[in-house]
Amino acid sequence: MHAITRSGWVEVITGCMFSGKTEELLRRLRRAEIAGQEVAVFTPSLDERYGKTTIGSHSGHSWEAHVIESEGEDVWTIADDLNGEQVVAIDEANFFDDTLVDVCEHLADDGRRVIVSGTDQTFRAEPFVPLPRLTALAEYVDKLQAICIVCGEPATRNQRLVDGEPAHVDDPTIVVGAEESYEARCRNCHTLRSD
Repeated sequence: MHAITRSGWVEVITGCMFSGKTEELLRRLRRAEIAGQEVAVFTPSLDERYGKTTIGSHSGHSWEAHVIESEGEDVWTIADDLNGEQVVAIDEANFFDDTLVDVCEHLADDGRRVIVSGTDQTFRAEPFVPLPRLTALAEYVDKLQAICIVCGEPATRNQRLVDGEPAHVDDPTIVVGAEESYEARCRNCHTLRSD
């Protein structure tokens, strides 16, 4: 809570895959815990890469989380499940629908610190809802970069791979995966199949 206005706020950690978004979220949670702040962590049911009730980073760090459905009224479970926690963290925001924006605004208006992480672009390099709205409304935004796996330049894009080749532009937007399905790429090395 801000000391003068006694208000909450929203922090967004975004960027491409493998840029350290969840690692940064976990770092902030560890600091909040050291400061004696109560923390509640939420993750969408769609993402089970690190276990059903765990958020995790590619470097192996993890944190226990409440699993919730990612669409419509179910997203309000985030607010309903709180038990006085002042720090609320939501990982993989890109798997939620726009309802998450209203929930985050409600929590910040209620005096809570809300930390959200998620990739801001689809594999097509298009805005990944709801991150654009969250980024616009947040008090604090950090956009992280990875390293392009092809040329070594700063990477800002998610390259989806299917059998080792770039995904087709018409492939589904959401496919949960890690190194086996995605690479971090720069603008010049990012490609889509359209044939």
